Amino acid sequence: MSKKLLMTVKTLSASLLLASAAMIINPAVAADKPSTKGDVGRGAKAWVENCVRCHNVRDPKELRDDQWITTTYHMRMRAGLTGQQTRDIIAFLQMSN
Repeated sequence: MSKKLLMTVKTLSASLLLASAAMIINPAVAADKPSTKGDVGRGAKAWVENCVRCHNVRDPKELRDDQWITTTYHMRMRAGLTGQQTRDIIAFLQMSN
């Protein structure tokens, strides 16, 4: 592989990584409707229906509120959650924390 092609591949990889990080760090980037607040009741239901089926039940106090935001936005991609479901789950976990 030529040096120029290798540099192009590295640059593209870095750009994709930064774009992904922006969606995780800034929930508004990844959210469907960033102005819509999460609902605790729907969040509890979504947490049971989506998170608990693959994970052991975790105590919401295991992570700080800001850590739950990062964790849920990462898992949003993996679990195929909508932005609203993610905000609802965050509201539930933070209220329970």
